[in-house]
Amino acid sequence: MKRKLVLLGAASLVIAVVNLAAIHAQEASGNIKRETVLKQDMTIPGREVIMAEVELAPGATEGLHSHPSAELFGFVVEGTIQAEIEGKPPQTLQAGDHFYFAPGVVHQNTNRSAYPAKTYVVFVAEKGKPLTVPAK
Repeated sequence: MKRKLVLLGAASLVIAVVNLAAIHAQEASGNIKRETVLKQDMTIPGREVIMAEVELAPGATEGLHSHPSAELFGFVVEGTIQAEIEGKPPQTLQAGDHFYFAPGVVHQNTNRSAYPAKTYVVFVAEKGKPLTVPAK
């Protein structure tokens, strides 16, 4: 029994590492560019705001993930993305459309078009906690 638990734990770790490696490989290949444009403590104790610009190349997908300690507010600046949120049908969003991801909700954005897509996102996050974690 103990050996099965150890093997199960090891397998889960390998899957998590592979998921994370795939996300980082996409970013390293230039498919996804993220740039933090502001990181600021808030007047709400223990909270910070992080603003980022995210650009997805044609065909790029973020990979399923969540933000366990943050609310995410975003809008599409250029192009078209498909937002997939756990438990909801996929939504196609175009320039001018906005989106919201609650803490811990598994989601991903994908650029299914032939042109780059750009979004701006704002995280309201707990300080000192991981901002993003891959889905299991």
